[in-house]
Amino acid sequence: MENFDFYAPTKMLFGRGKAAGLMKEMKPFGTKVLMVYGGGSIKKNGIYEAVKALLSENGFEVRELSGVTPNPRIEKVREGVQAARESGAQMVLAVGGGSCADCGKVIAAGTLYDGDPWEIVKQPERIKAALPVFVILTMSATGSEMNPTAVITNPETREKQGVHSSFLYPRASSLDPTYLYTLPAIQTASGVADIMSHVFEEYFKRTEDAYVQDKFCEGLLKTCIKWGPVALTEPEDYSARANLMWAATMALNGLCACGKAGKWSCHAMAHQLGAYYDVTHGTALAILTPAWMRYILSEDTAGKFVDYAVNVWGFPRDQDTFTLASMGIDATEQFFIDCGLPTHLSELGIGDRDLEAMAEAAVPYAHLDTMAYVPLQVQDVVNIYRSCL
Repeated sequence: MENFDFYAPTKMLFGRGKAAGLMKEMKPFGTKVLMVYGGGSIKKNGIYEAVKALLSENGFEVRELSGVTPNPRIEKVREGVQAARESGAQMVLAVGGGSCADCGKVIAAGTLYDGDPWEIVKQPERIKAALPVFVILTMSATGSEMNPTAVITNPETREKQGVHSSFLYPRASSLDPTYLYTLPAIQTASGVADIMSHVFEEYFKRTEDAYVQDKFCEGLLKTCIKWGPVALTEPEDYSARANLMWAATMALNGLCACGKAGKWSCHAMAHQLGAYYDVTHGTALAILTPAWMRYILSEDTAGKFVDYAVNVWGFPRDQDTFTLASMGIDATEQFFIDCGLPTHLSELGIGDRDLEAMAEAAVPYAHLDTMAYVPLQVQDVVNIYRSCL
């Protein structure tokens, strides 16, 4: 196990009605709030009215920024920075999923930065301060509610860029599983794939003696496998929503990453699909992950895949190594299919036109050629993309 520092300062308020408690966490920072949210879903399901009522009852002055999309764009961040400055916002409240939280985080940092917000996305070391950020979560997937990371897309440059800074940790987040009841099935399924991919990226690493972290990972994956189908068939099952919601947070709050070195492979490739084709992140990961697993399966990696097949999927150790490893990979792909997720890029209308350009961007973005679990050159990434067509 490698040396590590673990720091996760966000206060988590979990359970029914916990959004009310978030108001108490916000009060010490002032009264002026920039409320960041997405499309019309929170207005249709009643969350918008409930949150606005809480803010009003607690004396907050609210400026709204709506229209945050999946793969949040830098132009929306710029719009939010302007709104925060005009209104004198003292904090940012993101109401939504990871996209809203990510957008809110960069708005919070951009408001206190003199230049263009894209500069701090590209060079996060320029972030020296940020407005306090609070989150009311309405979708479980990204873990952004408890981590210092945001991902922003720049359509003009065809870049989808992650930004990491300790200033981006939310001060507190409210996680009410009942807020997930009205999620469309495809968003639930994509969220499950996203959670699992975050875990895969930490589970499949070169560090061999991080037993505790690997057991965390296996438990989170089994949670998704158990409760994902329940949430899809019984969307108002509280246990399913609660377990998935907390699994999403635990998957990407740094706990599984402790003591394990290396870069993420599938996310680097999926970010390019988001930048070029605006593909929903979880959907892209569901397509790419089994293909990546099959591509890197070798004598060197088979043992880890056997552990995955046995400890996560429950297959008995009575098959030869490669058969057992392949059974785990096949089970992963079938799980995504059963969740209603696409399995090929062609289902999204994506052909082979941009494969090389995306690969050329993905490799240096995450140092895939030197720091991935299995190093990947540009042609390797092209091959994986092509196998997904």
